[in-house]
Amino acid sequence: MSRGDRRVCLLTGAGGTLGDAFCRGLYTQYDIVAVHRNRIPAAPSQHEWFIDPFEPETPVPENASRIFMIRADLTEAGAVERVVELALARFGRVDLLVNNAGHSRWQPRGIVDGDAALDEFEPHFAVNVGVPLRLSARLAQRGWLHTADENREHNRNIVNVSSIAGSRVYPGGQAVYAASKAALDQLTRHLAVEFAEFGVRANAIAPNSFPALVPTEQVVRAIVELDQGKMTGEVFSVGVDAEDMAGGQHALGAHAH
Repeated sequence: MSRGDRRVCLLTGAGGTLGDAFCRGLYTQYDIVAVHRNRIPAAPSQHEWFIDPFEPETPVPENASRIFMIRADLTEAGAVERVVELALARFGRVDLLVNNAGHSRWQPRGIVDGDAALDEFEPHFAVNVGVPLRLSARLAQRGWLHTADENREHNRNIVNVSSIAGSRVYPGGQAVYAASKAALDQLTRHLAVEFAEFGVRANAIAPNSFPALVPTEQVVRAIVELDQGKMTGEVFSVGVDAEDMAGGQHALGAHAH
């Protein structure tokens, strides 16, 4: 169980670029259920214990980590439910759900070049839309739905990691990927409306390409800002100039608006 002095975060895609940065940067601030598939985050976990050989009695910061790692392919039947059960069994609650796991395969020759785009439709929507939907629904059914006052007290919320491609058209064969992120944006808005009844917020961040155009650490800060704020039902661009925004999105800077 969580000792109560940290917020409990359920993070998917923990082994990817953003997930890894989240774990490395925040392992002393959050209790993290780190869901990964192929790679594990390069952060100390609760299963490890570190000793300074020159000062063995001195506390080592890495031992403050309470990262609980779960290996799972969230598209497999029953995997989401297993992760939710393990998270609740380990920490007793979830205060922040970060749907970060994503699927991205581009078709640079376009959607009519053979069956590549057609074959990628289901994987994109299964990971980028289906997994966030299922995790949100199962967490609500297993606890949030019946704890409205507690949810508001703990400022519980969902952050979906979308993409700026969800609201813009870029060349290079991103049609299927972009469509799935646009669907995730709209799912976020509906989650916010439906979950408001029991006090759980939902927002999305839509980063520009990271780490190429936006530092990954900036994206991590955006997630933390949303977790600490009160906003709901919005899609926040990250790493996009305010005057260059479109589609009613809002820019998220170093501080919550």
